Amino acid sequence: MKAKKVIVIGAGMGGLAAAIDLARLGHQVEVVERAAAVGGKMRQVPVGDTAIDGGPTVFTMKWVFDGLFEDAGLALDDHLALLPATILARHAWCQGGNLDLFADRDASAEAIRDFAGPADAAGYLAFCKRSASIYETLRGPFIASQRPNPIELVARVGFNKLGAMWETAPHQTMWGALGTYFRDPRLKQLFGRYATYCGSSPFAAPATLMLVSHVEQEGVWRVDGGMAKVAQALESLAISQGVTFHFQSDVERIETRNGRVSGIALTSGVTMQADAIVFNGDISALGRGLLGPDAVPAAKPVALPQRSQSAITWCATATTSGLNLAHHTVLFSDDYKAEFQDVFARQRPPQAPTIYVCAQDRDDACTPPDRPERLLILMNAPANGDSQTYGPDAEAQAKESAWSMMANCGLRLSVDHEQATTPQGFNALFPASGGALYGRANHGPMASFQRPGARSGIAGLYLAGGSAHPGPGIPMAALSGRLAAARIQTDFLTD
Repeated sequence: MKAKKVIVIGAGMGGLAAAIDLARLGHQVEVVERAAAVGGKMRQVPVGDTAIDGGPTVFTMKWVFDGLFEDAGLALDDHLALLPATILARHAWCQGGNLDLFADRDASAEAIRDFAGPADAAGYLAFCKRSASIYETLRGPFIASQRPNPIELVARVGFNKLGAMWETAPHQTMWGALGTYFRDPRLKQLFGRYATYCGSSPFAAPATLMLVSHVEQEGVWRVDGGMAKVAQALESLAISQGVTFHFQSDVERIETRNGRVSGIALTSGVTMQADAIVFNGDISALGRGLLGPDAVPAAKPVALPQRSQSAITWCATATTSGLNLAHHTVLFSDDYKAEFQDVFARQRPPQAPTIYVCAQDRDDACTPPDRPERLLILMNAPANGDSQTYGPDAEAQAKESAWSMMANCGLRLSVDHEQATTPQGFNALFPASGGALYGRANHGPMASFQRPGARSGIAGLYLAGGSAHPGPGIPMAALSGRLAAARIQTDFLTD
């Protein structure tokens, strides 16, 4: 097959993975990115005299990236220094109690036994078995494959395995399912939080998302040098395969001819022709006309009620006291349901938020550095950044809620420098998203099937990133790029 010209719009995980595979297959690939560097949501925020990871902080599903490098004849471990975590996360509650989860399942069960009693320790082990079963059922047929419809998924799993499909529990809420395993409401909060990894509420998300727990049990890694090193490793791999990058290049419109993409025009006036285009941005940007009128039929925008959560984050350098932070620490309020009612129903930052803190200078010894440490502090927020103004008063109120919550859990901060980002800021970074960090919320049994697959509604235009199948998160976005590349190759061969 003659080499084709492919343009990738956006250098996030999905765009980078697609570019790598397409170049490896012999195509001419150019990546156009409006920022000054690769990474997309995997960004670093300058704070004082340092830089802090301001996006994803958890590296899982290493097999996705091993496969990407191995298919190019290389090894991930030669290009990225990954440090296996023994402590997955530390948890604390304002009503009292601290609990660490460990990479060692038996160590976690013992910690839960000390925390909540033997019944919940046994429930945890049963929960682990269930989450592993769900993951194994869906990994090949759904997560790592082109987006199916429900009937196709059943066929892929196998009609002789209907019991395994039933065990994925799409018609049961995650919160409801957790009651089967845990009596202590704090444990339901802890494991319900896995729904937020997809930007969703555990009170509306399907129990299927329990599989996220197994993803962590298979391995969580810290990245030596910070998460930006992941994007840089993929950039280097892409360049080795022949990919060309154009940074600080903003796409004004996608152009079509006879119902098929023909190229792009940049705001600088430069035009570029293409046989195919991969769009690695929020799909709503297409449907809302931000890439020009020709691209509007490509994807239906996600309306506000269906959007996933956004966040308010603070990248800060601070001295901490009280609660000893792990690399990942979660601080829970005493009214979990109210938090999601605020975010999804009332469309406001939660009055009593759960707070996530990534202490980026700490390893598994949890020893603070001998200087102000780098922290990412995150609270959930509604994805209304395109309709709601977050001015100084709103930022101050959110900060007061977050800092009060941390203090109630025993954590005190003395901040040297900080940089806040609100849903309004995230919407500016990722246009048309409203600040939604995970695309569509996974609410209801059919939500996972409502994400678009690799093919868009326009011939020659393909979708990658967290708002497309298989969903959000570093490895899932990378898989979306690989799926887009595979679909393009198939379509090139059949054209």
